[in-house]
Amino acid sequence: MSAAARQNDSLAPGMIGRRTEVVEGTQRLPPLADLLARDRPVIFRGLAVDWALARAGLEGAAAAIAYLKRFDAGRPVVGYTAGPEVGGRFFYGPELQGLNFAAERVSLSACLDMIAAHLETLAPPSFYVGSTDLDLYLPGLGAENGLDLPAPPEGQAPPTVSIWLGNRTTAATHFDMSNNLACCLVGRRRFTLFPPDQIGNLYPGPLEPTPGGQVVSLVNPSTPDLERFPLYAGAAAVAEIADLEPGDVLFYPALWWHNVEALEPFNAMINYWWNDTPAFMDTPMTTLLHGLLSLRDRPEAEKQAWRGLFDYYVFGPADRPAAHLPEAARGDLAPLDERSARRLRARVLQKLNR
Repeated sequence: MSAAARQNDSLAPGMIGRRTEVVEGTQRLPPLADLLARDRPVIFRGLAVDWALARAGLEGAAAAIAYLKRFDAGRPVVGYTAGPEVGGRFFYGPELQGLNFAAERVSLSACLDMIAAHLETLAPPSFYVGSTDLDLYLPGLGAENGLDLPAPPEGQAPPTVSIWLGNRTTAATHFDMSNNLACCLVGRRRFTLFPPDQIGNLYPGPLEPTPGGQVVSLVNPSTPDLERFPLYAGAAAVAEIADLEPGDVLFYPALWWHNVEALEPFNAMINYWWNDTPAFMDTPMTTLLHGLLSLRDRPEAEKQAWRGLFDYYVFGPADRPAAHLPEAARGDLAPLDERSARRLRARVLQKLNR
C-alpha cells in the first residue's frame, strides 16, 4: 500500500484521540508485571515480524492461507458470515433486533477457501473466525509462531492463546475481562481503545444477546452519530488509535474497550489473554449480574449504604476487614485459596437457590 493510501485512512472521522505509544526495535517483551504496571496500551513494533505466519503473509494472502491450512486439525470451527451490505461490521440488526450475521460450524480450511475465493472481490461477503483455540484447532502452529512468555506463577492459569482470521471485518467496541497481547501477523489492524472509565460515554448495548459474547458499544467510531450519542465526544477525546502492521504486538489492559478493524482482504492475528489472579477466582461479571438482581432497584439511600460496605469489604485493602480479628475468627475474610474459594462458592450457590 502506498504512503498516500495509508494517509487517507489515518484517523477515523470524528476521532480526536491520540496515537498509542510505540516501542521500536525491541526483541523481547518486558516482564508481564511491568506491562501491567503501565496500565496503558503500547505497541511493540515488529516484535513478531520473523514469525513464520508473518513471513508467509508478506508473500501474499494466498501464501498465508496455504500455510495455515497445513495445520488444520479437521475440527469444525465457528464461522461467521455476513452480506456485503454490512460493510464487515458484525453487529445487531435494525432496532437491535437479532444480529446482522450468521454463525455455523464449518471446516477451517473451507472457511479459508471462501476468503481466498473473494480476495479480488470489490464488495465481498464478510468472513470471520474469532477466538479459536490455537493448539486445539491448529496444532503445531504455535511452535512456529509464539511469544516467549514465562510460566505463570503457581496457582495461576496459563494464557489463553487464540487465532483470529477473516477478510475486512470489524469487531464492534467491547471489553475483555483479561489482559491482552494482540499479535498482528497478516494484514493490518486498527484498534480504537478507550479507558474503562469511559463506559458512560460509549452507550453499551444489551447484555444479551451480543454479537460476540461481550456487551458492545452502540457507537460506530468510524461514523459516530453525535446527535444520537452526544456523550461519545468525551470518549473520543481520550481514545487511543493503535495501527498495527504485520509483526506488531499490541498490549492493552483488561477492561479497556476496543473496536477492532481488519483492513486487508485477508487478516490473521494470534492473541494471548491472561489475568494476574489465582485460577480459582470467579468472573466479576457474575457479581455484576447479581448486583442487578439484588442492588440496582433498591432505594437510593440503601444503595449508597451498600456502596460503603462494598468499598470496605471488596474494593478497599484486602487485609483491612480482618485485620482486627483473631486469625481463627476470620472465616471468609481470610485470604482465599482453592479450598476456601470452593467453600465460599458453595455458600453463594446455596443462597441463590433458596
